[in-house]
Amino acid sequence: METVLDILAIMQRLPHRYPFLLVDRVVRLVPGEQIVALKNVTLNEPFFQGHFPVKPVMPGVLIIEALAQAGGILASETRGPEQRGQIIYFMGMDAVRFRKPVVPGDQLMLEAKVLKMRSRVAKMAGRALVEGQLVAEAELMASFGESP
Repeated sequence: METVLDILAIMQRLPHRYPFLLVDRVVRLVPGEQIVALKNVTLNEPFFQGHFPVKPVMPGVLIIEALAQAGGILASETRGPEQRGQIIYFMGMDAVRFRKPVVPGDQLMLEAKVLKMRSRVAKMAGRALVEGQLVAEAELMASFGESP
């Protein structure tokens, strides 16, 4: 099954809110397998005021956070609606690489694939692309916690 989610559906699946919600749309989602999501990068992002005022560049840690949020949506859909209220905690990352800067006007395509999904822990491979070019990649791990 392929699923497309708008911002309202994303907000039902993630606890994040402005300015920390970093996924704008899900364009492809196959529970248990993969997700493709979008983040539109604009000069209005609050982090650009200080990173860097003369040449704005999206912080790499926020690119990884965007990948983790996309992975969280995938994990939420994989686990099903009965467990949707559980918070997903980002717990680790491996093999992180940044390939190119991300700047205002770019559209990040966030891809995550399930490597392992257990009852309490998920491991995914994530990639971020701009116009088909790889800008960052990482293996991401998350744990499932209790609802707030």
